[in-house]
Amino acid sequence: MRRIIYSILFAFALLSMEACKKDKTVFSDPYGDGKPPLGITLSKDALPTPSTGAVGTEVTFKATGLMPFKDKIKFMFNGEAGQVTEVTESTIKVKVPPFGSTGITSIAIDDQLVIGPVFKVDGLIKIDPSFRATAGANNSVNQVYSLADGRNLVLGWFTNYDNKGIIAPLNRIVRTSADGELDRTFRTGKAANGGLSRVIELGGKYIIAGGFSGYNQRTENISNITSLGVDGSVDTVGIKTYRRPSQTDTTKYFPKFNGGTNDFISKIYKQQNKILATGNFRYYVSRVYTGHNHDFSRDTVILDSTEARQIIRLNQDGSLDKTYRFNVATNKGQPSANGPIDSYMHTDADQFEKLVVFGNFTTFDQKAAGRLIRLNPDGTIDESFKTGVGTDNGISSLTYNTVTKKYLLTGIFRTYDGKQAISMALLNTDGSLDQSFTANVFEGGYPGFARQLDDGLIVVTGSFKKYNQVTRNGFMVLNTKGELAGNYNTTGPFSGVLSDIIETRSADGKRALLLIGGIYQFDNTPVNNIIRVTIE
Repeated sequence: MRRIIYSILFAFALLSMEACKKDKTVFSDPYGDGKPPLGITLSKDALPTPSTGAVGTEVTFKATGLMPFKDKIKFMFNGEAGQVTEVTESTIKVKVPPFGSTGITSIAIDDQLVIGPVFKVDGLIKIDPSFRATAGANNSVNQVYSLADGRNLVLGWFTNYDNKGIIAPLNRIVRTSADGELDRTFRTGKAANGGLSRVIELGGKYIIAGGFSGYNQRTENISNITSLGVDGSVDTVGIKTYRRPSQTDTTKYFPKFNGGTNDFISKIYKQQNKILATGNFRYYVSRVYTGHNHDFSRDTVILDSTEARQIIRLNQDGSLDKTYRFNVATNKGQPSANGPIDSYMHTDADQFEKLVVFGNFTTFDQKAAGRLIRLNPDGTIDESFKTGVGTDNGISSLTYNTVTKKYLLTGIFRTYDGKQAISMALLNTDGSLDQSFTANVFEGGYPGFARQLDDGLIVVTGSFKKYNQVTRNGFMVLNTKGELAGNYNTTGPFSGVLSDIIETRSADGKRALLLIGGIYQFDNTPVNNIIRVTIE
């Protein structure tokens, strides 16, 4: 009996194994339902006729295999469908659609796609060929500061500018002509050993700030801010240092500007002939150069720190101005914001020297704040700036136009003072929402920086891919209502982050914009962090 049971079990096992083998053979080919090739070619080698064109231009492309699908063809210019006017055995004619832009062309048949050549759509914004710094900078540009003589100071994180710093690095600050050509008479030596964010002119000096601890030969005793002579050299002072009683005193040279912060300074401004500095630092620091240790064996630099968060004002020698946002009784600065901040200052006649503070915070000086407040010149909160509950999420940029008298915000917020405002908001000078402007839906990302131009047009950059269902690869121009502005939106893919948009003129007098930041591509063309474009 036991032998019979074993025989039955063995037979069962064989049948199971055979069943498994059969199961394996009946699996369907995972690619069996793949769709056969369409047999269409859209030539990437043959130039279309014409090779460039504005919206509405009829363009002929070399293509084969289209006749069987002529009623299904969807032809796209950088994602926007154009009007097909003719299909033959060897060509297809298409009109450039409204809001068509420079980029890859393609043909869609149902859900299958055929990629074609890049087509340049002509519009009102073009890269300016008269800008001399064609090689740009090898790292991000944070500021271009205009001097009275027409030249500029350019600051950032770069160590090479227009390929002129290959042998001797150009560290984070250069002086240029109005058209971007390097001025070699500005002699900075090794310059800053860390990134520079801002420069201002004050008392016949340049005050530079950022995140650095040394400048040229002064490799220490700098805390993120210092003063330079107009030739680019660091401003120094000789201080007598003390030795043992039997030794001779010596003179050492230190940075004359004695003051700074424990962390990066993002912005500085001239206010009441003093320096207003903002950032996410926690302490003001200064140094005592005349101290010595207990046995006089060596000189000692004593670092002194005072708690002063995010916003401070300094005198021209670097000392802390304790009349501004400072509690003398506790020897501390005011609490400031409970989250990260950025700032913007404008000097309208009717809004003189009022600092706007924005970012991602919900209290300021221990009072409720919806990520946006404005300060009076004395540092107190400006209660006339009526933001209500502010935004429901962080603000990435804020700019102000003195002609239109409007603030422009961008960020990841969805509302402003309880009203819908999708990632962008235009504000009146009193902080109220300008409801004549309505931002539409962004897809694929958010706006990172925007500025309203003097004529009311609004230039927006960011990580977005579409705006109001129209392909705009990170760069667009809106009208004052928040709609895409006609032929200003034909430029191709943009990639990078802007720190500023500056209205200027080209070498031949055309209206132009200087774009700076960490920019890698503009209008489908590789660029290096600083470019100028004409805008007509």
